[in-house]
Amino acid sequence: MASQDAGPHVWLSGEADCDLDAFRALVAERTDPRDYPYAAEVAHDVPLYDSDRVRAAADPTAVRTEWVRALLDGPGIVVLRGAFADPDVVDRASGVFGALIERERAEGTARGDHFAKPGANDRLWSALDKTALHAPEVFADYYANDMLALVCEAWLGPGYQVTSQINVVNPGGAAQSVHRDYHLGFLSDERAARYPAHVHRLSPVLTLQGAVAHCDMPVESGPTLYLPHSQKYEPGYLAWRRPEFAAYFEEHHVQLPLAKGDAVFFNPALFHAAGHNRTTDVRRMANLLQISSAFGRAMETVDREAMVNALFPVLLRRRSEGVGEAWLRRVVAACAEGYPFPTDLDLDPPLAGLAPPSQADTVWRALTEEWSPGRLRRELRAGAERRRA
Repeated sequence: MASQDAGPHVWLSGEADCDLDAFRALVAERTDPRDYPYAAEVAHDVPLYDSDRVRAAADPTAVRTEWVRALLDGPGIVVLRGAFADPDVVDRASGVFGALIERERAEGTARGDHFAKPGANDRLWSALDKTALHAPEVFADYYANDMLALVCEAWLGPGYQVTSQINVVNPGGAAQSVHRDYHLGFLSDERAARYPAHVHRLSPVLTLQGAVAHCDMPVESGPTLYLPHSQKYEPGYLAWRRPEFAAYFEEHHVQLPLAKGDAVFFNPALFHAAGHNRTTDVRRMANLLQISSAFGRAMETVDREAMVNALFPVLLRRRSEGVGEAWLRRVVAACAEGYPFPTDLDLDPPLAGLAPPSQADTVWRALTEEWSPGRLRRELRAGAERRRA
């Protein structure tokens, strides 16, 4: 797709727009501590906040404003020291997470990670609802946290939706590959390039990424690697897989130790990756939080499964009559769910790439392979059951 020569880009191209020199100049910006007066300090260009000091602030709106600036136009990341002031709350939650991981391992349902080799990590998908059902008292004490609410409302406003995954990187666990996160970060370069540039700019403001440390995390245990200011690079969703950008990240990332109860929050467009656990005795446990905007939903509920089943015989017939692919794709786009999330990643893991097939992907496969309506109906029902929490 061609880029525009003047003015804001309408379309982005990995080949035409991913310029390492431009990226290097952008991330070379230093974080000025004077821009973050509520921070206790700035280390490696990252503002570090003392949560007790934030709690005592006379104007919470000023703190939220400062965090928005940091996440949007600043380094893209903030660290909240002592976000969970009571270590017992963290330890009780860690006990629940560990018990759930052990239960899944015993049941043979334990899952791996998106961006790391199988076996490197222990991962508990859908930890939010599993914790609520397994230990509601623990859940309530944990998610009553005031710092979590403050930063979520700062970035997303009220009505946000919390999801959680537990990641345990065992001693010797290898690092993740550098990446950006949800939404566009989970798409292939080809598919991401089909979204106009303004969607690339919009996607990061629909989600807040976070992690709560459930143990002390010295640097040698591999806490997450970050590249401050990289969230501001517009074609970044097309750049992070490119070898020259990955190499730059490996050379220039920063890494901050965390103490149990600390929390880090960052723009999902920030280049980042979990680090290599070089210890022999630290099972590095973090609660990975993905908080979503309340606005990421349609106004009406639509039974797309029923729509697809009703339309599929028409699509098969029209295809046999010689109608073009573009016509078929337009109808599929109008009736089928084109995005694979949200889903239950225990039942619906990404087997080929970073995301499982969407409903539209299944319909298109059914068309090209000329499935019977009955087979499609069964596959759609099975997919719906996998996606149902």
